[in-house]
Amino acid sequence: MKTIRLKAGKERSLQRCHPWVFEGAIAKGGADAGETVRIESADGQFLAWAAFSPASRIRARVWSFDEAQRIDAAFLRARIERAVHARSLLGIDSDGVRLIHGETDGLPGLIVDRYADTLVAQFTACGVERFKNVIADALLQVTGCPRLYERSDASARALEGLTDATGWLRGSGETELTIREHGWRLTVDIAHGHKTGFYLDQRDNRARFAAHTRHRGFARVLNCYCYTGGFSVAALAGGAAEVVSIDSSAPALERARAHLALNGFDAVRAQFLDADVNASLRRFLDAGERFDAIILDPPKFAPTAAHAERAARAYKDINRLALKLLAPGGELFTFSCSGGIDAGLFHKIVASAGIDAGVDGAITERLAAAPDHSATLFFPEGDYLKGLVVLRQPL
Repeated sequence: MKTIRLKAGKERSLQRCHPWVFEGAIAKGGADAGETVRIESADGQFLAWAAFSPASRIRARVWSFDEAQRIDAAFLRARIERAVHARSLLGIDSDGVRLIHGETDGLPGLIVDRYADTLVAQFTACGVERFKNVIADALLQVTGCPRLYERSDASARALEGLTDATGWLRGSGETELTIREHGWRLTVDIAHGHKTGFYLDQRDNRARFAAHTRHRGFARVLNCYCYTGGFSVAALAGGAAEVVSIDSSAPALERARAHLALNGFDAVRAQFLDADVNASLRRFLDAGERFDAIILDPPKFAPTAAHAERAARAYKDINRLALKLLAPGGELFTFSCSGGIDAGLFHKIVASAGIDAGVDGAITERLAAAPDHSATLFFPEGDYLKGLVVLRQPL
């Protein structure tokens, strides 16, 4: 077993059970991509077993802090069993579920979503890439699913020195699937859709929005960056009279339109715009339009803290425009999925947007990813999705 020796003082994060070792913390040692290494402090004390990533700034990702642990097929299967069992306890009202959430489940770099009887996996780090076949077999054995599709085309793979890989790992069949969520039906394209095909992390927030629409009687809703219309379906299910949905992807909008028919909603209640969100918000303002509720669920503007300043300007601009478009007493559901923007900074950005818009707002709820996408006490980086529900008030 190869050994990685850390610089003096660099052991503290591992002693706090944080699972990453950065390039600058290493004094000496190396290994092949994905090879399991022993991590030691500067004075030779055992700290962790980890997977080595020679091309990444995150040079090692921890498998275990137990010196007696063997990192093998039995270890991986046990971690998978633990993760799947944990999801079974959550009472999720959907057959679309995140089963494995990387470091949160002690399987760094591995994402696995279940869509009905089909699994979709992303292998985004060298360690899980090295064990790919072992993991694939264990996933089918533990879940009983007959099929596993690989969507290892996330940008994180390039940072690991890995090339993209997509296609069936186990089994075969259609890549257009239908799932159930809160009594709705939604279709998923696991071969070409975003992430593994769908945004399962917003599942509970979609249900929350449907409840707000129902209880507050929102008549006119604007869904920005709507993708395949999950929040649009939620708005219509909640009784909205009209939903305007904006996205720059024509295929996503076509799927969003299909979701209306699939769930029995009248097409006259929905309008779909293939357009830029920022420009559309400005046009609505110029036209004097108002909305009772607005959803802002943009793509990742800041993948790391290094991008935070530029992303903050983009978040502020769309939130400023949205707050101005809200009718008095209207609600803004605003989100950031950027890892480089923490909850505190996001709050400040939206507050600054309110000042510039001349609009105050009561934060009635703080939202996060669904519980099958949870972070852990020792890995706050897993807490990437944050949201605010803002009730518009006069300044």
